[in-house]
Amino acid sequence: MADLASLSDAIAELVHDGDVVALEGFTHLIPVAAGHEIIRQGRRDLTLVRMTPDIVYDQLIGAGCARKLIFSWGGNPGVGSLHRFRDAVQHGWPVPLEIEEHSHAGMANRYVAGASGLPFAVLRGYLGTDLPNVTDTIKPITCPFTGETLTAVPAINPDVAIVHAQRADRAGNVQMWGLVGVQKEAVLAARGSLVTVEEVVDELEPVPGGMVLPSWAVDLVAEVPGGAHPSYAQGYSERDNAYYAAWDPISRDRGEFERWVERVRSGDEVRT
Repeated sequence: MADLASLSDAIAELVHDGDVVALEGFTHLIPVAAGHEIIRQGRRDLTLVRMTPDIVYDQLIGAGCARKLIFSWGGNPGVGSLHRFRDAVQHGWPVPLEIEEHSHAGMANRYVAGASGLPFAVLRGYLGTDLPNVTDTIKPITCPFTGETLTAVPAINPDVAIVHAQRADRAGNVQMWGLVGVQKEAVLAARGSLVTVEEVVDELEPVPGGMVLPSWAVDLVAEVPGGAHPSYAQGYSERDNAYYAAWDPISRDRGEFERWVERVRSGDEVRT
């Protein structure tokens, strides 16, 4: 059964220097507060994994938490580039960042393989692209039945997966609904997992299209209202578009960014 914990205690217990860490959520239910707590606790040398890394990974990279990023498309959605990410790749600031780039389908299938206990996934999507030339974890494979050339990608099994959801009950069963990505697969693939939730309730009421992560699949649950901000949590909050726009000038300037990091480290609620 999953245990209930504070966010700070959960990060301290599950996330360690050098870990492979996945913070998943697709536009919706992004675990931003958990990312800020990782910054606050000064974790280093992390391999960050995420489909479509957006500003929370820009923040983690700029704060010096990451040594490697495994990802598909990355950007500030609706605004532009991730400037802390670019600075780390192009100039090694604050530390050099190694990158491993995949397609969305490749990342999703890697999580599925990890959740299924398989060593790799097979798909067609990379044929005709340049990604196999720049990413060592994309390999050609021949179908033993048809002779067709396909591509294989290794499973992802993070040390810890962190996701945000709407609700959990006191036994640690987690409920989420609306636009979801690979949260379930990431949690099932990981060696350890943390789910931050908008609220802990006595009983989970059925929701159309809702998905439940059972308590046996989750290690820790932390009640963090607004923990997805500036992304949204359907039924609880709207997307804060102004935050995404305001992040661009902060992330462009190292001095402005360092002042932002100090606010996070001091425990201030950061709502640009």
